Amino acid sequence: MEHNEVLQHFREAGALLEGHFILSSGLHSPIYLQCARVMMDARRGEALCKALAAKLNREVPGGFDMVVAPAMGGVVVGYELGRQLGVPSIFAERVEGDFTLRRGFSIPEGAKVVICEDIITTGLSSRECIACVERFGGKVLAVACLIDRSGGRADVGVPLVALTKLDIPTYEPTGLPPELAAIPAEKPGSRHLKASAPQG
Repeated sequence: MEHNEVLQHFREAGALLEGHFILSSGLHSPIYLQCARVMMDARRGEALCKALAAKLNREVPGGFDMVVAPAMGGVVVGYELGRQLGVPSIFAERVEGDFTLRRGFSIPEGAKVVICEDIITTGLSSRECIACVERFGGKVLAVACLIDRSGGRADVGVPLVALTKLDIPTYEPTGLPPELAAIPAEKPGSRHLKASAPQG
């Protein structure tokens, strides 16, 4: 699936938003990718994850034993990626700030794991999820996502396979450009953060 086709799916789903947004990382950005709106159409989600699975198999040969997704953003994408790869898919949840496995989930010792995210900005949640998988005995071979919005700069410590990449600017709350600071911030993601007042 080509870059423009991926973005067209996001546009058609009303998932490519412009304004002033606080991302899950706490960084601010003029663009927000609302992946949940893309995945609410099962056929669209199937097409995207089928393409991601094919790319993953090309770039990280040898196969995987299971998919692990960080909740909440990666859960639906991780489920569909597991379906396309033909392997089980589970998710890790934050408990007191750290990822862990609940709901009876487990990882067989030495299992070959791919971490699945929806969107990657800094790679922090992927690195934290990798640490969780390793604590439970798994071996992470790669991280997969629909869009890497870091333009390829995010470092997750293992190969990062993205269906496509965007280079979208992000800013610390204290370093907003004037045009962004003038717009009230919205927090449309799954992790609760208090929106800050416009700066300046």
